[in-house]
This record gives sequence, C-alpha cells and structure tokens, in this order.
Amino acid sequence: MEFLIDAHTHTLASGHAYNTILEMVSAARGKNLEILGITEHGPAMAGSCQDIYFNNLRSIDRKVFGMEVLLGAELNIIDYKGGTDLRGDIIREMDITIASLHNVCIAIGSREQNTAALIGAIKNPLIDIIGHPDDGHFPLDYEAVVKAAKEYGKPLELNNGSLKPGGFRINAWENNMEILKLSARCGVEILISSDAHFSTDVAEYSYVQEFLKEADFPEELLLNGNPDRFRKMVHKYKKSGL
Repeated sequence: MEFLIDAHTHTLASGHAYNTILEMVSAARGKNLEILGITEHGPAMAGSCQDIYFNNLRSIDRKVFGMEVLLGAELNIIDYKGGTDLRGDIIREMDITIASLHNVCIAIGSREQNTAALIGAIKNPLIDIIGHPDDGHFPLDYEAVVKAAKEYGKPLELNNGSLKPGGFRINAWENNMEILKLSARCGVEILISSDAHFSTDVAEYSYVQEFLKEADFPEELLLNGNPDRFRKMVHKYKKSGL
C-alpha cells in the first residue's frame, strides 16, 4: 500500500527529540507524505512542553512547504481512569491527539489497572488515537482494549519504533500480533506511525512492513493509505464539521 500519513512524530520541543518542525516537514516531503502529524509529549514527560506551548500552536501554519501539518500532543495517561496531563480546554484546540502509557509518567499497574487506564482514554472524546498499546511493560487485556476501540471508533497505533530491534518497549512483536488478530476480527482500524524523534525516521516503516507480511492484516483496515478517512477521525476535522 501507499503510505501517505505519519501522524506521530516529535520535535526538539519534546525535550528528547532532535529536529525542528521545518526539518521534520522537509523529511516528510521527501517521503511523499500527504499528512504529517507533530505530536509533542505532554507536560508530565520530563523536559517536554508546558501548557503555554500548546496554547500557542495557533501561531503555526498548517500548510508548510505544501505539506498538510497537524499539530497536537502525545498525551501521557497519568491515572488508572485514563486521565491525561493536559486540561480539556487546551486539548480541544489541538488538531490531533494521541494518548499513551509511559512508565516515567504512570506507575506500571496490574493488568486490570493498565487496561482500565487505556479504556478510560479510549472513551475520552478528545482523544483521537491510542499510541503504542504494544508495550509489554504494561500488561493489558487486549481483547477488552480492542472491543473498546471498536465501540468508541478509535484507531490503535502500530508503532514502527516499537518493532525496532533494541527498542525500549518489550514483547512488542508478540503483542502487536495479538492486537492485529483481534482488530481484524472486530474490524478495528489501525494507524501505522513512525514515532520519529529524528528526521530520518519520519515515515520509516521498514519494521512495520516486515511485520505486516507475517500478520496478514487486511489492508482496508489500515488508515495510512486513506487520508480522507483518517481526517474524519482526528479532532481538527471533527470540530470543524468537515
């Protein structure tokens, strides 16, 4: 399939990424993307942006070098009810929102606690995408997560960085295989993302492509080749009524 979207990337503003917005856009153009999402970590992540950064996203053009740019946040889930680290009034102004579990922002809980945290985020209408639910540091009831994603119409992310050998997340290959098997059965859409923290990783999907060959996942449930369907799922277009 043609990969036209990379919705999960980071810039210098996240504190542990290494390029500017313009450098990331330039890299995306070189990969012939149609849409680039820049989703900085929320303030619970050490060294990342504070509220004022997200409040001022209105000052940035959404068409840069001819590239459609969506600006938002990778929100940190900070409690077992699915609460996140930015206020609702700030989140409402964003183009795109991802919610993820990071063990530097929330203590690793039991399987039941971790699952409740993720399902709480899925139920939040201000959250568009669930980021890297594959991290084995957080045991999850994947059947419950996938069923909730189907009920609330939330895509789950297939994260290229998770599948990278030597990466921080554990058991990602096995966990993603289970997620995709359940998603295929339930009709849950999947969004492939790079989670790029450096410009050369923008739309770098080599590990995902290798994985998909083995997973035999139906292409019609992958959002990356269908920008129009993707747009209907993200906050910018939902709030504008487009």
